[in-house]
Amino acid sequence: MLPLILELALALAGLLSAGHALLYKRDPRAAWGWVAVCLMFPGGGAALYWLMGVNRIETRAKGWTAAGKFERAVDVSRLHPSPEVGAPPFENSSVSALLKIADTVTGLPLLGGNRIRILHNGEATYPAMWEAIENARERVYLSTYIFRTDATGRRFIDALTAAARRGVEVRVVIDGVGELYTFPWVSRQFRNTTVRAVRFLPLPSSGFHLNLRNHRKLLVVDGAVGFFGGMNIGDHHLAENTHNARRVIDLQVGIEGPAVSQLEDAFLNDWYFATGETRPAKASRASRAAGQAFCRGISAGPNEDFEKLYWIVLGALGAARAHVRIMTPYFIPDRALLAALSMAALRGVRVDIVLPQRNNLPYVAWAMRAFLWEVLQNRARVYYQPPPFVHSKLLAVDDLYTLVGSANLDPRSLRLNFEFNLEIYDRDVSAALTRHFDAVRDRSREVTLAELDGRPLPERLRDAAAKLFSPYL
Repeated sequence: MLPLILELALALAGLLSAGHALLYKRDPRAAWGWVAVCLMFPGGGAALYWLMGVNRIETRAKGWTAAGKFERAVDVSRLHPSPEVGAPPFENSSVSALLKIADTVTGLPLLGGNRIRILHNGEATYPAMWEAIENARERVYLSTYIFRTDATGRRFIDALTAAARRGVEVRVVIDGVGELYTFPWVSRQFRNTTVRAVRFLPLPSSGFHLNLRNHRKLLVVDGAVGFFGGMNIGDHHLAENTHNARRVIDLQVGIEGPAVSQLEDAFLNDWYFATGETRPAKASRASRAAGQAFCRGISAGPNEDFEKLYWIVLGALGAARAHVRIMTPYFIPDRALLAALSMAALRGVRVDIVLPQRNNLPYVAWAMRAFLWEVLQNRARVYYQPPPFVHSKLLAVDDLYTLVGSANLDPRSLRLNFEFNLEIYDRDVSAALTRHFDAVRDRSREVTLAELDGRPLPERLRDAAAKLFSPYL
């Protein structure tokens, strides 16, 4: 009798799991696969489905938003531009459709009057950040994924502590997993100081949410000056230190103007989530115009109703008319992104993708190579940038639009991590970034289909096997 009851229970578990997959899997191929596994192997298949097939990350993050731990996007009534800078002069250009997409999925206004500075590597970025901290009068907000306690990290610790001693409100958010990249842990360095430092989902109290990481890199000073991008804090970003074999090339962006308020909102959202404090009513004090750039912050994460970055990237590729430039350390596109890149290239848009020749994550590099043949087959161009490892993230479309920030073009950044990017509509900024991109591309090596097809069979099998795990890399 007991074996029969167990058999019926397993069959019921398989049937219920198959029904769940049928209802909630968006991709028919994934739905078919999980239905087959659940029905053919009722016990083990159902267990495997609930372990690997259900996106508990997105469910948990959206539950936090519903409970009020994250603030939803602001009211769309704020979409009207400030009379100080007027309406964007490019509303009727090829990017008008992209503007509408971003308006809808972010719920944030496109703000004019911003001044943008492009900063390369730690040599340019860190002194500018230290100067901003030293000149702070009211508040300093810093969020980072990795905060090393090496010489660079100690310089930041000293600057933040000194600011707090002179009465500046200093808050620091460090990712709970990113902090573990260094020892001693940086959060301990702020003990017995007036700096308020918190960890974002630290282990193990976070319930081992390894895939819910805060990947944002933000510094906001007095609500007037901001920095963001892909650069963490540590000596490894000092690219001129040729004695460091693990040095990293990267870029960061400095910003002044009204859009700084959107960086500050992103930080405060994370702060109130990490501390559990009640968020006071928003009293937004946007900075006065400091330049000509129109910008919009994109604070994205698995708690959102829309996959903001994903839709905006697809929209940008669809808006391209002449040239798409992509620089990213991790390139793991899904079918929709591959299709968007291919469609752009096939309609005559030049699509250039620059990747690092030497990656800091070999298994990611293997999976990336398995995707490149399809990109090249559809007329896009791929280049390998020579070492050291390049961590820069950049998407530039034609001569007007650029998207920069912390996100990579991989499933982790586009769907799992908490990221911050800024879209910039400005021809001068676009020209500066495209000059940088083109200089890098011109000294990089172009990848060919013949090269990919000429890989030894064991290497091709290894890369194809790594590709199977691309949703989890």
